[in-house]
Amino acid sequence: MRTDSSPGTLPAREPLPAGDAGTPVLDVVIPVYNEEKDLQPCVLRLRDHLKRTFPYAFRITIADNASTDSTPQVSRRLEAELPEVRAFRLEQKGRGRALRTVWSASDAPVLAYMDVDLSTDLNALLPLVAPLISGHSDLAIGSRLARSSRVVRGPKREFISRAYNLILRGSLQARFSDAQCGFKAIRRDVAQVLLPLVEDTGWFFDTEMLVLAERAGLRIHEVPVDWVDDPNSTVHIVKTATDDLKGVWRVGKALAGGSLPLDRLTRPFGDDPRDREIEDVPKGLARQLVGFCVVGGLSTLFYLLLYSGFRVFTGSQIANALALLLSAIANTAANRRLTFGVRGRGGAVRHQAQGLVVFGIGLALTSGSLAALNAASSDPAHSTELAVLIAANLAATVLRFLLFRAWVFPDRQDTPSTVVASHTLSSPTYYTQPYPQNYGPLPQRTPRYTYDTAQFRAGEAADGTWRDTTVQLQPVRPHDTDSRDSR
Repeated sequence: MRTDSSPGTLPAREPLPAGDAGTPVLDVVIPVYNEEKDLQPCVLRLRDHLKRTFPYAFRITIADNASTDSTPQVSRRLEAELPEVRAFRLEQKGRGRALRTVWSASDAPVLAYMDVDLSTDLNALLPLVAPLISGHSDLAIGSRLARSSRVVRGPKREFISRAYNLILRGSLQARFSDAQCGFKAIRRDVAQVLLPLVEDTGWFFDTEMLVLAERAGLRIHEVPVDWVDDPNSTVHIVKTATDDLKGVWRVGKALAGGSLPLDRLTRPFGDDPRDREIEDVPKGLARQLVGFCVVGGLSTLFYLLLYSGFRVFTGSQIANALALLLSAIANTAANRRLTFGVRGRGGAVRHQAQGLVVFGIGLALTSGSLAALNAASSDPAHSTELAVLIAANLAATVLRFLLFRAWVFPDRQDTPSTVVASHTLSSPTYYTQPYPQNYGPLPQRTPRYTYDTAQFRAGEAADGTWRDTTVQLQPVRPHDTDSRDSR
């Protein structure tokens, strides 16, 4: 459950109509750097496969990352000879920069990319983009680590790949299986919102995009692939691994600090059954109960440990008050983030203050129980004290959940927000970014509303639950530079 209001409603997932024969539905980007030998065989093979198997019109875009060999000449020749091919030149290196530039400028409703070595078998391409065309998913990735994938590569790369994905699972709680496979696709309406939040311009671009998409609640479809390692790959493993670990640290720090406005992107696309109003079923109750029980169980253990420690040095009432105070602060913070999904620092002090009121009620119940026990027995056993406290805490827990849900973290999704200016619906249009010359006409499909501003502006809501955050969505230009990226 979110306690902030989403600034406007983004387009729902919809199946893409077939459209006119000349309208590209899929734009496959091939980022290249000094690939004069492999580029032409790759493009010809990919074009032949798409013409035989893909039921929609398509485009192949060569994104040249400042190559210094004859790659630009090969790209232009392919563009001149093949109507489905476009060439795009960037003067700076960086695979992420190339993808963001071309994807931001493309008019195709489905955007994909693959490595020039075609290590991934092309039979996986249609299964990759089909869920995006149907409206089922927002992003799709090829996975070499799925159980049914068939992969041929050396032990060194196998170890590095699995270790990297274990790091992502452990540090960023990533649930997708393969972040590095050069075989991915995204819907253009999703890319327009998601790409401005991705900072990396190099090899970590894929991982950052997937982590942010997953945290925002977007649906990521995974396709098992057949993959054969390219022994002539020019990727520098040590440098790439070092840059990736730096990226993991940066993204993890941003997520932990709440500086990314992902709350306002949570489940924006599609009809999510969790958002439906169902009679006699409180929204999010089952999930909140599970989260509250888990947090409550851990908090109770923490409380009992604290009580036992304080009891050595002081009386039962003081030990109970101190243990309950510390565990209540931790309990409120954990429930705020895990049970009720409130991210960021906005409203945290007020939530803790309200949590202390709830703590006072729990203190009265537990202290009253101890007082009653001491009145009944002059010297009760420690185990008896713990049993009485557990029973009292169970009663306090039920009351705490009700107060948290109804008072501390109420559902404010329908509360009017002051943040609507940046997402005012404009007339139907298809793109907001500058479009490269010779990219062809826009698709003639059912109009869908987009937004005529390049800025997300979030003022403080009426309930004060989230702070001011501004994310400037700058148009990506082919010649923008990033001093952090040496590639």
